[in-house]
Amino acid sequence: MYRNSNKNSFHVPGHKNGQAYKHTESAGFLSQVMSVDVTEITGTDDLHHPEGVILEAQVLAASCFGAEESFFLVGGSTVGNLAMILTVCTHPGDILLVQRNVHKSVLNGLMLAGARAVFLQPQIDSISGLAVAPTPSGVEAALNAYPEAKGVFITMPNYHGMGTDLTPIAEICHRQGIPLLVDEAHGAHYGQHPELPGHALSCGADVVVQSTHKMLSALTMGAMLHVQGSRINRDLLRQRLAMVQSSSPSYPVMASLDLARRQLHVLGAEAFTAGLAAVNTLKRGLAELPRFKLLQPVVQQQTTAADVAAYASTGRDLFPAEPDQAGAYTTQDPFKVVIYDDAGVLSGYELQQQLEAHGCVPEMSDEQFVVLLFSLGSTLDDTRRLLDALRRIDEDVSSSPLKGDRRTIDTAFKSHAGEFSTWNNFNELQISEPVTFNLQPVKEIEVEAISISDCAGRVAAEMIIPYPPGIPLIYAGERICNEMAVQLKRLAMAGAKCHGTADLQLQTVRVFKNHISQEEDI
Repeated sequence: MYRNSNKNSFHVPGHKNGQAYKHTESAGFLSQVMSVDVTEITGTDDLHHPEGVILEAQVLAASCFGAEESFFLVGGSTVGNLAMILTVCTHPGDILLVQRNVHKSVLNGLMLAGARAVFLQPQIDSISGLAVAPTPSGVEAALNAYPEAKGVFITMPNYHGMGTDLTPIAEICHRQGIPLLVDEAHGAHYGQHPELPGHALSCGADVVVQSTHKMLSALTMGAMLHVQGSRINRDLLRQRLAMVQSSSPSYPVMASLDLARRQLHVLGAEAFTAGLAAVNTLKRGLAELPRFKLLQPVVQQQTTAADVAAYASTGRDLFPAEPDQAGAYTTQDPFKVVIYDDAGVLSGYELQQQLEAHGCVPEMSDEQFVVLLFSLGSTLDDTRRLLDALRRIDEDVSSSPLKGDRRTIDTAFKSHAGEFSTWNNFNELQISEPVTFNLQPVKEIEVEAISISDCAGRVAAEMIIPYPPGIPLIYAGERICNEMAVQLKRLAMAGAKCHGTADLQLQTVRVFKNHISQEEDI
């Protein structure tokens, strides 16, 4: 990933270069970075037993991000997810309720803990068809079915910047006396400006991981873990963090975390002014390009940091309706600009290719959407170049004799309803049976490789993880339902790259020999 005069980057961490650092004092050159590449000597402190400058930096971070205590992470949100799970799941067989479409690092944490996961179906936005988060009623039903659960693990926001108010889920967890764990990797900037959604801590989450390197100005692999309340054993959390992080943590990464925090402490909401101006300019420009539309929630449902603050101060309901009636999708990260071809001609993949051909590199795409990532380092020049690219794409596509008739967004979504998105994995079960995770290798004598055409009803002996983004479709030990088998076929036909599977062409899948259900084959 790079950025020069011929390329505009609209993906992580493209907009950290230059502009994002202009108010900090150590953007510097490599020599300046190397000057702080030190180790645990007198005066530099120790990440695993901080008493000096690192402790001071973490205390300042907690103040900035609304936590009671914050911890620096030098291995990204991955190590935070591992530590959260290892802290709440302390005995083999412990149950954790887990949103189904989670990052693979969550599965690694379950494996290390020897835990059992009860997977919760995410709610699906009725307009876009994209998965957001489980409903409060779904979480409550799962806790009634598994009252021994040690916690609930949610990912918010999703890769498209979509989210919803987590307050009802936090309240359900707390009535049960268990913590809410949140992977907020893409929301490190949340709550820092009135136009941004409120962060998970403000909704009552007990422990939250944020990738400070994704949406703020820290170096890659720089992340933070934030804690509040008494439901998390913090001494055990410190011990778990020491287990999963390097004993020689990167001081440049830690320094960049402190600088990212300082930027917010010094500038406050003003840090996002230029980036938000770039986004607003794009929205005005799109009004003159009716072909390209924005994905966004219904206006009256949008929940911002200001809404959360009002809720905390007055106790009023954010939504008058019941939580599950408020809609699957109520918050949108303004910096995640999700666009689509309203004419129904260009798929998201095709639009991304066209944008890249015109020098604009998006964050990601799927069958319908392209995600363009702005940040506090974005400029009006970035927006102008993007709008120019979209105008030229519109002209090229409109003049092509091979393009079909215009379709509405609804018919376009319906026509693609059967397609599979690697960013949007979910299955037909609202609450799964417990899936056991451990580090024991599968014995070859117990498994067989069968055609994906014959795998419905069998129990998977391997994980199948479309990559990117690393959200597993199938977990080892999980029964493969009909819908999953259909999705596997589509993945294979698309030539998707997958982690975890023995057959890289995905013509076969490994299953346990002695686990066969009575489900009809597809």
